[in-house]
Amino acid sequence: MMLDRSSIISKTIYASVLIMLFTGFWGESVHGQSENEVTLQWLADHPPQHETGVSWGVPWPRGEVEQNVSFQMSTELGENLPVQSWPMAYWPDGSVKWMGLATVADSTVKGPLTLTSTEKVAGYNNQVRVQKQNGEILVDTGPLKAYISMQGSGVIDSLIADDRLVAQNGHLVAISQEGPGNDVIKPPAREKYVSQVESVTMEQDGPVRAVIRLDGRHQSVNATKAWLPFTVRLYFYAGKKPVRMVHSFVYDGDQEHDFIKGLAIEFDVPLREEVHNRHVRFTGKDEGLWAEPVKPLESRRRISYEGEDVYPDQEKGRRVPNLEEFDPQMQSLITDLADWNDYKLVQSSPDGFTIKKRTGPEGAWISAGAGTRASGLAYVGDVSGGLGVGAKNFWQTYPSTLEINNATKDVAQLKVWLWSPEGEAMDMRHYDTEAHGLQASYEDVQPGFSIAHGVARTHELTLFPQSSVASHKEFVDQARISQEPPLLTASPEYLHSVDVFGPWSLPDRSTPGKRWIEDKLNQAISFYKREIEQRRWYGFWDYGDIMHSYDGVRHKWRYDVGGFAWANSELVPDMWLWYSYLRTGREDIFRMAEAMTRHTGEVDVYHLGKFEDLGSRHNVIHWGDGAKEARISQAVLRRFYYYLTTDERTGDLMHAVTDTEDAIARIDPMRIAMPTDEYTSKAPARARFGPDWLAMAGNWMTEWERTGDTKYRDKIVNGMESLASMRNGLFSGPGVLGFNPETGRLVNDTGNTNDEHTSHLAMIMGGAEVIFEMLDLIDHEGFEDAFLEYSRLYSMPEDAPERTDANRQLGDGNFKSWHARLTAYAAKELDSEILEERAWNHLLGSPDGGWQRPNSRFETQLVDGPETLRPMLVSPWTSTNSTAQWCLNAIEVLELIGDTIPEDHPLWSE
Repeated sequence: MMLDRSSIISKTIYASVLIMLFTGFWGESVHGQSENEVTLQWLADHPPQHETGVSWGVPWPRGEVEQNVSFQMSTELGENLPVQSWPMAYWPDGSVKWMGLATVADSTVKGPLTLTSTEKVAGYNNQVRVQKQNGEILVDTGPLKAYISMQGSGVIDSLIADDRLVAQNGHLVAISQEGPGNDVIKPPAREKYVSQVESVTMEQDGPVRAVIRLDGRHQSVNATKAWLPFTVRLYFYAGKKPVRMVHSFVYDGDQEHDFIKGLAIEFDVPLREEVHNRHVRFTGKDEGLWAEPVKPLESRRRISYEGEDVYPDQEKGRRVPNLEEFDPQMQSLITDLADWNDYKLVQSSPDGFTIKKRTGPEGAWISAGAGTRASGLAYVGDVSGGLGVGAKNFWQTYPSTLEINNATKDVAQLKVWLWSPEGEAMDMRHYDTEAHGLQASYEDVQPGFSIAHGVARTHELTLFPQSSVASHKEFVDQARISQEPPLLTASPEYLHSVDVFGPWSLPDRSTPGKRWIEDKLNQAISFYKREIEQRRWYGFWDYGDIMHSYDGVRHKWRYDVGGFAWANSELVPDMWLWYSYLRTGREDIFRMAEAMTRHTGEVDVYHLGKFEDLGSRHNVIHWGDGAKEARISQAVLRRFYYYLTTDERTGDLMHAVTDTEDAIARIDPMRIAMPTDEYTSKAPARARFGPDWLAMAGNWMTEWERTGDTKYRDKIVNGMESLASMRNGLFSGPGVLGFNPETGRLVNDTGNTNDEHTSHLAMIMGGAEVIFEMLDLIDHEGFEDAFLEYSRLYSMPEDAPERTDANRQLGDGNFKSWHARLTAYAAKELDSEILEERAWNHLLGSPDGGWQRPNSRFETQLVDGPETLRPMLVSPWTSTNSTAQWCLNAIEVLELIGDTIPEDHPLWSE
């Protein structure tokens, strides 16, 4: 039966009212906690070790929280913390689905914390105040004042900590280079660019958190050229000095000629004290710290004041007497010591950094230290104040450098080089000038498509304005906060109870079968966590991604073979990691998923140019493949991170792909595989039901829940109606359908309307997860029936006796193990023991082989000696496609029909 739109909306509202009644909107909640109350813990039970602001998201059951509700949060001791809140997403009935929250904390704020809705929030002393004055924005947190110009080159004009100016003229720097620079005799021309701010937006103005967004481009200092668009967000928190900075840039050059030699964020730091009361700090690996005065009072003769050695205090950053306060002999010794003007820490690889310093441009750099993986914080200042800057994933996104210049002058410069000029220029070209065929290398290369124009990268930094020199431990704590910002989170049990992100299971080891599956899921995470480290999957453009396929002969991943190299979200490993985090709450999984989300949303997607809003299929070079599709850029891959952390940059990326249908109309995803001369449609464009339409539907679903704009819901409904009305439903062929970007409707007018088409690609790129959520949000009986039929038949053999229509051989699709969750869904909806058994058989395989040797999957063996570069634990049977899909299926099948898992199975005894 087909429902009209008004009926759908009426049924949705009616169902929402029932849900509110039964979930305790006016009384006790069924979710195990009192009304609108959630217990929160620090991620990994690690409270912040230094004062900081924290932002996070919490979901709420449908109908329980209204849009204008306020919140209070308290510690176990009953101490109230300040809270700021804002809706991030809504249920169809208009109630809040996800709420963003912010607070401030330090090491004294332990978990658990209790978040409770309230009609009125008690006042508190410290508040962020934001005001515009004289063409600039003043942000006042109490101990910190920040001035931000509405135009010009600066992203921060000045930072004043405890009424002392500690930093000014914060701006971005880029250095371009014409060509790769391989000619050592004649170096290429270079040019310096400085940020030029074009717009400033106050996105939040307190009382707990203020967010300022700046957009612009890098402007040449010598000419009129402007390029490399950037977005910088600054986050300020009440009563706190640290400032979070999120920096994103887009490469918009010609990759054959426009090379980037350096990319940095630079600050001027005023210095008032005498040189020996000035200090430099670099953090090393873990708790390591390189700490030195600009003029160390280390002499052949002991330098003392009133009989006391001053050097130990100086090294700790404490004030020592000015030169004139020492006796003449000590003054002579101090004057004769060297002043060190410039410093740099260079992370040239994931395994090594060096520290050097010099007295000035006329002097040589001397080695001052070395290590493996620097945690990425630099400080310059004097005992009256200075600035520290910590860069997240500093060593992971090498080549990077921390540089300090003019520490002996009145104003020092502190630079964080996101791309270090110490190394080679950034080369954005494709890896080969010859195309390699799809059959040989799984690579789809087309002229003019392997371009970097439009890809992006985001970095996170934390600024630490200081009115004195912090202790050694405080610097280490600041670096830790920069590297792994603290995050508040609800428990997996609570997240599961709210029913967000579709069906996913909590860990359950209550039976032999469930224990076996949980062991495999843990082995999968451990394997890829180890592979990231063993294979050194790090680097500016690579960090966060994983490889696609393994080469068991070379004992390497197929990093150099076309489409077998970087995964680029193929078969959604992003989703596998996020569901693994949701069900466990493990910090290590969160960090893996976070890095992948940052990478795939920026590097693998085009943010401007002819491919804007589309992503690149897997390849040796992330943007190298000719297939540009919505399945890579789709918003559903970013929603987890956005809703859990409130990260505005991720919100930008999701909003940007809302209208990806326009890009699909420009770049037909099937232009090569199914040319228009053979499969011509009368519709304005063409698209597959999946993954194309499902990716777009996920984008519309995300924008609808974020904004409440029903035009996006209507587009989904139009597509649902289109598919439900086709004779073969979701099996309608010939694989590509006519598509109307304006309405979202699909038509089967590209061939015989009775054609049947079964494609494994439809559901395994996140499509199944999108449908599971859409069915929970939109009541459309026709589409529900079509999906149920698809789920029941996809993996059903052609000769299965339970087929009801012998004249239609729908289904019997490939990769049945990757579709076990669909069979499980049908089994649950139809209460079918036959389908339950089939779902488990497809997921588990058999001891003799079955699903790609499940008994040996993720098992490792040692390879060492001359057979490999270094000793490694390898798993020749593992592929990322199979891992991501098997794990996703296992997590979802356990939720859908977990209680029907076989009691006895040969695998359980292995």
